[in-house]
Amino acid sequence: MLYGIVAAATALLLTALLAALLRVPALRLRVLDRRRQREVPLSGGVAVVAVTGSVVALKDGASAGSGIGGLLVAGGVVALLGLIDDVWRLRRRVLVAGTAVAAACVVPYAEAGVGTGLLGAVWVVGVTFGFRGLDHADGLAGTAGVVAAFGVAACAAVDVMDGIAVLMSVLAAALTGFLLHNWHPARVALGSCGSMSAGFVIAVSAVHVRAGFGVGESAGVLFALTAVVGADAVLVLLSRRLGGRPVVRSGPDHLTHRLRRIGLTAPGAALLLGTGAFSAALVGVLAHIGRVGGDALWWVAGGALLVVFALLCVPVYADRHTVSPQVRAPLRVRNG
Repeated sequence: MLYGIVAAATALLLTALLAALLRVPALRLRVLDRRRQREVPLSGGVAVVAVTGSVVALKDGASAGSGIGGLLVAGGVVALLGLIDDVWRLRRRVLVAGTAVAAACVVPYAEAGVGTGLLGAVWVVGVTFGFRGLDHADGLAGTAGVVAAFGVAACAAVDVMDGIAVLMSVLAAALTGFLLHNWHPARVALGSCGSMSAGFVIAVSAVHVRAGFGVGESAGVLFALTAVVGADAVLVLLSRRLGGRPVVRSGPDHLTHRLRRIGLTAPGAALLLGTGAFSAALVGVLAHIGRVGGDALWWVAGGALLVVFALLCVPVYADRHTVSPQVRAPLRVRNG
């Protein structure tokens, strides 16, 4: 217990320091994301990955048998893919394929079975890219990551899965240190490196925690632990399909974009979604330990769908065609 507290505090402080130190090199190398006319360096992801991996590796070496070595390696591979994407922009199918292979190598087939394990790997890929999608807004990916990591850590602690509990606690602390620089107006961002690796590690850890339980209830618990990620992904997919846009084409159609459209500030949107994520994760943890029944998980899913359908009514796509009085021909206007 004492080592876990020290490890978490160390991760928080080191991540905050390293994210600030890497900000200048990221600016000079032009590893940036543009948000509302601001250039935000993608140094936070490298800091979170480096600190989390180092602290947990030291703990793993000090206490053999924690069983998370393979998870750390797979998470490192996904982080490397994300870093390459931040610098050179990989094709989406390359990122998906690499993440799927990494997930397939570390899901618990022995406890869950081959079929359920493969379903778990598919879910891991979805959550990984869901977290990547949250990194467009100040404070959101970090907040959702902290809540999800603490939720999985609580479930793992109840089941005496010390390795995963420590990993999630350290990751949550590292993301908290990152949030010191990522809260609005953000000075650093996670980028694909940090968001994908965090989502991947959280998702795989959650699958390990729920391995051996019923598939239906496990699906509900897993969704509750990452409810904001799932709701945002469903909202974006529905919005783009209904709007006749390619699914892989980015646009201002996420949860935060729509909340900003109805008048919330950037910090207000992040706090509201963080509160929703905490409430859903709490239900997921209580369901895992048997304090609430499966009906509570249906309430979480129903609430998320209600939010999705309500925000679908908020217009976010500008008219893509205008007519020039000079040429009298339709012109394409690129969305911001």
